[in-house]
Amino acid sequence: MIKKRACPEPGRRVFVGMSGGVDSSVSAGLLKKAGYEVIGVFIRVWEPAGFVCTWREERREARRVAAHLDIPLLTLDLSQEYKKKVVDYFISEYQAGRTPNPDVMCNKHIKFGVFYDWAMENGADFVATGHYSRIAQQKEDLPSPGHKGKVEVKSSFCFAQSRDLDKDQTYFLWNLKTEQLSKILFPIGGYTKQQVRALAKKFGLPNAEKKDSQGLCFIGKIDFKDFLKREVNGKKGTCPERSRGNVLNEQGEIIGQHDGVMFFTLGERHGFEIFVKSPDEKPYYVIDKDVKKNTLTVSQNPQLARTEKLEVEIEQTNWIGNEPEIGKKYQARIRYRQPLQNCKITALDKAKKTATIIFAKPQLAASGQSLVLYDKDVCLGGGIIK
Repeated sequence: MIKKRACPEPGRRVFVGMSGGVDSSVSAGLLKKAGYEVIGVFIRVWEPAGFVCTWREERREARRVAAHLDIPLLTLDLSQEYKKKVVDYFISEYQAGRTPNPDVMCNKHIKFGVFYDWAMENGADFVATGHYSRIAQQKEDLPSPGHKGKVEVKSSFCFAQSRDLDKDQTYFLWNLKTEQLSKILFPIGGYTKQQVRALAKKFGLPNAEKKDSQGLCFIGKIDFKDFLKREVNGKKGTCPERSRGNVLNEQGEIIGQHDGVMFFTLGERHGFEIFVKSPDEKPYYVIDKDVKKNTLTVSQNPQLARTEKLEVEIEQTNWIGNEPEIGKKYQARIRYRQPLQNCKITALDKAKKTATIIFAKPQLAASGQSLVLYDKDVCLGGGIIK
């Protein structure tokens, strides 16, 4: 059975990742109210040249909240780690024609990678963030070896969806390690967003009315294509014209140009130029792309752009707790907020960290995105779509 995790004794030290937003601020407030020794930590990340980065403004917000809650706020500079593990990954995946998920890598390498390790090395008993997720304690009664008629209680932790399913963020956290679960707190996982807003006002937080942040993890709202163009074209004196390529029709004829194949996904209908017009002037959709030749193939039939399939292979798998069972019915999602889809695993290789999943209905599976597996409300982990 799954029970709500018991609160440790007051005075235990918890390092809270505070971004300046409402969710992490309420998390810190709840922990302070529960009697924890709370230390706020603002994580500074890499700042892209030429773009407006809001980290200084966000840190000021975090400082105001920390002062209101009467807790210290430290600044942890992880700009180099972020550039290497998140930004460089993001760019290289696009260059390879795949669809990256920077938030997944930010959580894996930054929040529950470098930050988690740093916190533990500096005296933290727990690490907390403002994610909408839950960690629950499982208790199982087992026969006690050598003691007839007696049982022993085995306790473990599982990773589960939040109460507010519309805000649930387990999709971005499938890389959590089993051994980390007992040291991680998600204080708002049992609340809805509306309740979190109400708590912010109840605590009198100075950012209670602040809107939710959007965009790349930590950096904020930026135009991905402008960002990629600046980063890619600015390398080694690359001329912007070199990223331009041909747009082809279904017969392989050149009918237009584009600004770089990496900036387009299948099914997209904007951003490229068509200079050979058709009589009916219907929109064109990207149905294929060749990264090596830097060409896009387009069609006026949107159905040709669909890449739905029943069988999906994943790599770089990470399983939280026990590995899933081959043949058992599970649920999965391959994009954030997608309703859970029925599926089962037909192959699993622990050594190679790969798995094959068969869905009950065809799925639009983009290479590079995450596939996250669930057993009802429990998140079992996932992998990267090949």
